[in-house]
Amino acid sequence: MAYKVLVVDDSSFFRRRVTDILNNDPKLTVIDVAVNGIDAVEKAKTLKPDVITMDIEMPLLNGIEAVKQIMASSPTAILMFSSLTHQGAKSTLEALDAGALDFLPKKFNEIAKTTEDAGSLLRQRVLQLARKRSVNIRKPLSNNSTDKRVSTSTSQPVKRNVAVASSSARPVVTDNKTNPVLSQALKRSSGKKYKLLAIGTSTGGPVALQKILTQLPSDFPLPIILVQHMPATFTSAFANRLNTLCKITVKEASDGDVLKPGCAYLAPGGRQMILNGSESLTKLKVIEDNSTRIAFKPSVDISFGSAAKIYKDSVLGIILTGMGSDGKEGTRMLKNTGATIWAQDEESCVVYGMPQVVTKAGISELSLSIDEMTPSILKEIAHG
Repeated sequence: MAYKVLVVDDSSFFRRRVTDILNNDPKLTVIDVAVNGIDAVEKAKTLKPDVITMDIEMPLLNGIEAVKQIMASSPTAILMFSSLTHQGAKSTLEALDAGALDFLPKKFNEIAKTTEDAGSLLRQRVLQLARKRSVNIRKPLSNNSTDKRVSTSTSQPVKRNVAVASSSARPVVTDNKTNPVLSQALKRSSGKKYKLLAIGTSTGGPVALQKILTQLPSDFPLPIILVQHMPATFTSAFANRLNTLCKITVKEASDGDVLKPGCAYLAPGGRQMILNGSESLTKLKVIEDNSTRIAFKPSVDISFGSAAKIYKDSVLGIILTGMGSDGKEGTRMLKNTGATIWAQDEESCVVYGMPQVVTKAGISELSLSIDEMTPSILKEIAHG
């Protein structure tokens, strides 16, 4: 039986185009279209589609508000279509915050070289959301975010709250019945000393990263590198958004940045972020990458691989939700130096691709839900 899709857009041309592309896959069927946000909210209730594709700019009710209402009344997996502009990036991030699971550029020539490739990618992304819809529908993050602009006199220190949570965290361990060493991680930290936290992710990553980073205290003792598959126009807006919400500092990485504790550096879209120098003085090198050999720009493999050369066993590397296998070789390089590798568990992933690859390869030591990730990080590095 085919998955049911509702296509929402005020452009009749775009509705027809998306409908034709999706109906080319026998596993997908467009059951109806909606011409604005109000229409989408009503049809989501009555038709109960498996996936909704949603435009942002629409009359009567825009896509962001439509997502909020749909998630409140009839939660559904939603893929947003966005323009690759700074404002488009901000709106898309707001839609993800409201409950949407994924996004694609609205201009198909911006996501693939040919129309056929673009159509294939769209079908693939919709299928991924349809298959995982039962475990990935979630409430909006807005009410859970920590904003730096909130007065400290009216908010509890994050450090204190997290410490309580960390004592009760129960990470799901990969094969813990046969590996007594891994099962010990449920009860206490390994005792290792860390000098870098490295996180790689793709589809579903913006929400997952926000969940993790907003729970970190302002005195977090390690520098953090973040590699999120994202267009170039999005990474600046995403870093700025995270910096507003988090107690730590978050910035889009720049060439020559010196890694500092309590600061997270987001790899710029369309380029590669490489770590250079030594443990005591590590600088970031941000380079253009026109190579056709490397599919992802930024690439988790490249950034993690460079971290392995400098920090060796002093890295806590984490792979979060995402499609594909980027991160497998980078985490393998880290693992070979003695670094610690964790992965997000299948149930809490939007797409269990990247975490599954490192878990099945025996590279990851723990499979953790996204809710358990930050408490476990703080517990492992003995902070708080």
